[in-house]
Amino acid sequence: MPWFEEHPQRRLLNDEVHARPPVPLETPEFVSYLAFLHVEDSASREAEHLNDLAEQLGLAEPDASTGHVSLDAGAFRLRWERHTEFSSYTFFHRSEGDDTVAGRALLAVPAAWRSKIPGQLIVATHVEVRDADDVPPETVIAQDEHQFSPVVASGVTAGAGWVLTDFQIVDGFSRFIVFNRSLTPRQAGRTVQRLVEIETYRVMALLAFPVAKEVGRLLARAENELADLTDAMGRSTATDDERSVLNRLTRLAADIERSVARTSFRFGAAAAYYQLVRQRIEDLREVRLDGFPPIREFMDRRLAPAIATCATMARRQEDLSSRIARNSQLLRTRVDIELERQNQELLAQMNRRAKLQLRLQETVEGLSVVAITYYGSQLVQYLAKGGKDFLTPATPEVVTAVSIPIIAGLVALGLRRMRRQLAAEEAAPGH
Repeated sequence: MPWFEEHPQRRLLNDEVHARPPVPLETPEFVSYLAFLHVEDSASREAEHLNDLAEQLGLAEPDASTGHVSLDAGAFRLRWERHTEFSSYTFFHRSEGDDTVAGRALLAVPAAWRSKIPGQLIVATHVEVRDADDVPPETVIAQDEHQFSPVVASGVTAGAGWVLTDFQIVDGFSRFIVFNRSLTPRQAGRTVQRLVEIETYRVMALLAFPVAKEVGRLLARAENELADLTDAMGRSTATDDERSVLNRLTRLAADIERSVARTSFRFGAAAAYYQLVRQRIEDLREVRLDGFPPIREFMDRRLAPAIATCATMARRQEDLSSRIARNSQLLRTRVDIELERQNQELLAQMNRRAKLQLRLQETVEGLSVVAITYYGSQLVQYLAKGGKDFLTPATPEVVTAVSIPIIAGLVALGLRRMRRQLAAEEAAPGH
């Protein structure tokens, strides 16, 4: 559309909803799924690692900038996806009818390459898609096959398939078995995708559980300390005591805020992952099988309490932070009031001192009048002696005596006028 100005990300945003469609699966099929947490620079090394695999297989170099890559090596297919905190690798292997070993899809991948996948392994699972007519589900349920004893079983897609799992890690992998009764290839692909996402998001949500335990111990200590500080606030009678309590409250607030900053992302991510788990379970459209809990019930009993614990710890942190802030504000108010009282007393003392200084100044001014008059009369006397021939019949002593009250009056008037000018300047706006 050359006649419209197109947003530079319009096509990228539009293609995002089509970026990760489920891979259609023919029965029987083996799927191995790995999820690796991003640590340090592992995410930046994934593209190069995928290029190495494509080069080994003689395939074109994949474009990893889109966040998802699909490779078809014949013996296996690879689906790579990058997420916020982890990247997933899904390997598909079409069974030829003689494959009975779980993890067959992963065994077809070059061992040297798969051992160097960047990141830390957080989820590893095998999924087997079998035909219910070839392998009756009742047979698998009744026998302990490959150390696999399912504790969770349910119908999916309104009974078009069965899912069995025990959510246990054996030889480094958990395991799902999907029995296909009437699933289409796309339905089978969507079912497998939802199962591995449930497993991934379940584990990712539980990353917050150890953090919640650690936070719980911190909150227990902090709540006890806050109770002690509240009691100390009630008993304090001196400003120094209140300042000491305020300092301890400030340190406690810093500890809690540091904990909130460190854990808020993890707790928020746990809630988001748990919501995804519930949504994927809803998408499975489970049907209960007699004698076995469905995945939804298993998660409600095993996962929901852990997530509730994380949510509780997050709320306790926020509540404790608010309580500390309220106590700190109350104590600051008390300290400020006491400081204001002390300032008022200080100002009163300064006022009294100013009055004393004023009285002393008035006394000094009186002495100054006498001193200035004395020195002024001496000058008049010297002048009178020098001009005594012109002052006859007055004598220098008489002239000096007459000048003394005149000089004293002029000096007193001058000082009074100066005080008035200073007072006027002090009363003027801006002073």
